[in-house]
Order: sequence, then structure tokens, then C-alpha cells
Amino acid sequence: MTSTPVTAPKLPLGVGRIISSSFSILFRNIAAVMIVAFIPSLIGQLISVATAGADVTLGVSAANPFVTGGATTIILGVVLQLAIQGLTIALLVQLAYDAKLGRPITPLAYISPALKAIVPIVVLSLAIGILAGIGFMLLIIPGLYIYAVFSVTTPAIMIERVGFGGMSRSASLTRDYRWPIIGALILLGLCTFGLSLVSGFVVTALVLAIGVNAAGIGLGLLLSALIAGLTYGLSGIGAALIYARLRDIKEGISVDDLAAVFD
Repeated sequence: MTSTPVTAPKLPLGVGRIISSSFSILFRNIAAVMIVAFIPSLIGQLISVATAGADVTLGVSAANPFVTGGATTIILGVVLQLAIQGLTIALLVQLAYDAKLGRPITPLAYISPALKAIVPIVVLSLAIGILAGIGFMLLIIPGLYIYAVFSVTTPAIMIERVGFGGMSRSASLTRDYRWPIIGALILLGLCTFGLSLVSGFVVTALVLAIGVNAAGIGLGLLLSALIAGLTYGLSGIGAALIYARLRDIKEGISVDDLAAVFD
């Protein structure tokens, strides 16, 4: 008589807890998040102004950005935007773990580790963006799935120092959990989209009320950078918590162990 081995049930990702924790960390540390994310967000807004124009960036005009800046300028702008987004998320990964553990938030201390990892983060973010973009053009679901596969690339680079192996490490960690990750990404995406949509209307209305002049454009860019900082904050914290949960489930690594690499 042979016995059938008992397979332990797969632990749930805990999408609800990840979403609620992301919002909790964001709002409990909103000043620190804005300090970390505002400057990169503002630089991103200025790049958009340079490539697409201030009126398009602020939603005052729907002009074709390719006419404004040309294909080469637009591509360069996209690469720079990815670099800024990658750097911001790298900073927020560290903030999320300090906040999760109740440790002091020290934005200046996050800069050096993030800069050391910036090259693989930018290159791999560009590669992921291209792959996900192709998936979205085919059908929405393939794009989401591709993004889920590589959703913890930046946290893996930051925490494990895997460099250009970040995509393969992310693919390994997300295996068996990609559909729950898609659920988490959709919920986070809807929240950031809603925030961006509402605030975009407010910014556009404000700029039109003041006038499309130096004062109106300047104020609009500052407000847009603040809003983008919030959306970056929510996305970056969410990615950090998804990565932490996957390491906990698969390898028994706690948040304390993850945060210790920055000490």
C-alpha cells in the first residue's frame, strides 16, 4: 500500500491586504512620499513639456505630440520618463519597507542605493515597457500578464542586487501568482487612473481660469507633479509589498530581512 504525498495548499497572495497596506503606508507617510517623488515627477513633467508642449502636457490642447517634437524627441522623452519612473520606484521601495517596519523615513539615504541600480532598472524598464506595449496592442490581457510577470523587477534589483537578472528573478517569483498580481495591478491602476483623471480636470480648469501663460503653466506643472508623485507613490509601494509578500510565501523572508540590506 502506497501513501499519496500531501501537498501543502498554496498560500494566497492577499490582494486586499496589499491594497489596503499600500494606501495606509501612502497616507501615513504622504509628506515623505511627496519629498521622494515630487522632484522626479516634476522633471518628468518638464520632459513632457519639452517633447509634447506645455498645453498638451496640461491637457489644455489635444495636439499630436509627434507634430510638436518629432519621433526622435518623443522616443528620447519616453526613455527619460522610464528612467525617472524607475528611479522613483527604487526610492519608494526603500521608503515602503521603512514605513512598514515603523522605522524613520530618511529620503536622502535612499538616493545612493537607487543611483547604483539605475542602469539595469532603466534598461529593463524599457524592455518591459516594449513587451507590455506589444501585449496591449494585441489584446489587453496579454499586456497585463506580461506586466504581472515582470512586476517586481525593480524591487528585486534593489533588494537582491541582481542587476540585469531582475526580469528573470521577477518571472521566478511571480510564477503561480500572476493572476492575483494582475488583480492587484488592476485595482491599483484604477485608483491611480481615477486620481489622475479627476485631478487632470482640476488642473486643466485651473490653467484655463488663470490663462495659458507663465503663471498658469507654472502652477499647473507644480500641481501635476504633485499628483504624479502620489500615483508613483501608490504604484511603487504596491510593487514593494507584492515583492515582500512573494518572498515571504516562497522563501520565508520577512520584511525585516528585506529592509536590512539598506542598513
